[in-house]
Amino acid sequence: QVQLVESGGGLVQAGGSLRLSCSGSGFTFSRYAMGWFRQAPGKEREFVAAISWSIGYTYYADSVKGRFTISRDNAKNTVYLQMNTLKPEDTAVYYCATNSGTTAQAMVDWKRYGIDHWGSGTLVTVSS
Repeated sequence: QVQLVESGGGLVQAGGSLRLSCSGSGFTFSRYAMGWFRQAPGKEREFVAAISWSIGYTYYADSVKGRFTISRDNAKNTVYLQMNTLKPEDTAVYYCATNSGTTAQAMVDWKRYGIDHWGSGTLVTVSS
């Protein structure tokens, strides 16, 4: 079955950087769009970034554009989220996700199209 395992979360000071990783198994990773989402305490889960399976088209939430970069290494079945210039409001549990048969662009509107598979999440805490 599909498994997504995130790693790389932790505590960082504002202005610092972290790189999250998500390892996928149980599916043909190179043929699936991948995305990152986050959920802050007391808030709804929100889209962060997505990357297409082929050419590597990327999409970002406005709140992270210019600070976060999503990338993938299909040889390693891994998707990354490089987070720079972190802010306290970036504090959240970050989830990796994928969908079968949909595009990275559809992940931006994930509440309409749905998400098939979620990881268990990794906590990122940004101190001020």
